[in-house]
Amino acid sequence: MSGCALSDVSHDLQSCKFLICRHPVSKCVHAIVTHCPPFCFQGITYLVENNLLKWTAEAVAEFLYKEEGLNKTAIGNFLGEREEMHLEILQAFVGLHEFSDLNLVQALRQFLWSFRLPGEAQKIDRMMEAFATRYCECNAGVFQSTDTCYILSFAIIMLNTSLHNPNVKDKPNLERFISMNRGINNGQDLPRELLMKLYESIRSEPFKIPEDDGNDLTHTFFNPDREGWLLKMGERSGCFFFFLYMFSLTISVKEKRTLMIMCVSYCLEIYNPKGQKIKACKTENKGKVVEGKHQSYKLSAANAEERDNWIDAIRASVTKDPFYDLVSLRKRKVISNASS
Repeated sequence: MSGCALSDVSHDLQSCKFLICRHPVSKCVHAIVTHCPPFCFQGITYLVENNLLKWTAEAVAEFLYKEEGLNKTAIGNFLGEREEMHLEILQAFVGLHEFSDLNLVQALRQFLWSFRLPGEAQKIDRMMEAFATRYCECNAGVFQSTDTCYILSFAIIMLNTSLHNPNVKDKPNLERFISMNRGINNGQDLPRELLMKLYESIRSEPFKIPEDDGNDLTHTFFNPDREGWLLKMGERSGCFFFFLYMFSLTISVKEKRTLMIMCVSYCLEIYNPKGQKIKACKTENKGKVVEGKHQSYKLSAANAEERDNWIDAIRASVTKDPFYDLVSLRKRKVISNASS
């Protein structure tokens, strides 16, 4: 975009109109969608309303799949929505992937590089269901059902995390991986050679997960597990709005309130016993989302009940694994169908 840096594009969509007249459409489209908060919903709407993009599943899917430089976290959240049009776009998007003659790990590498998996379990379920269906269409006969492909795909993703996350000390070996996947092929076991090949592929090379710029941290402020007002002890006194979201503590400092008087006796502290930073993010005065830098957070609630509710929510969040829950449900379905 000659003469206009992307950083100069306003977050107000209306101010992007003049760019359409002065610059190539493809570059302007990228600028609009990339800089629309919080995701690309508003950007897509603007493009459609201004006849820059057709509101059809095929056109939107092709744009998200082929346009370079789009925020892949935004793409993942957009594709994971449950409205009928979004479901059709997801099907069209997955249909653009060619998985023929690829083993499951190779197909997953391609698929998971085209967007970033959202954190919400229901969205993950819809997207991986679509992937399993497409893979089986491209590779008929490899699995007896899409359920098998679905379960094994999640097992591979979890294996990737277990093998390559330094915080996981108990690394699963091949035999455990094979044991985890017994009976998932309509009650029968998958060939040992197939599972060995998939295991070795992940062990030797982890998945490459798309990394967007710092703006993708904004997704932590949506669909939180818990949200509410707490007093943050230290630095400056004041009330901050806290969110709890899938292993992350997020803090909004856009609004500071002093309406609530917190009692310091209803305190809790979040800390890492190894002295590492707590995974957290916050909004600065201008609304930019940045990562936190603290090794501990001392917080105070309004009363004992609220403090205990926060503690329960935090414990549930750090132990929750949406992949495990989804796989468990599907395994029970497979076993039930096989025995009936």
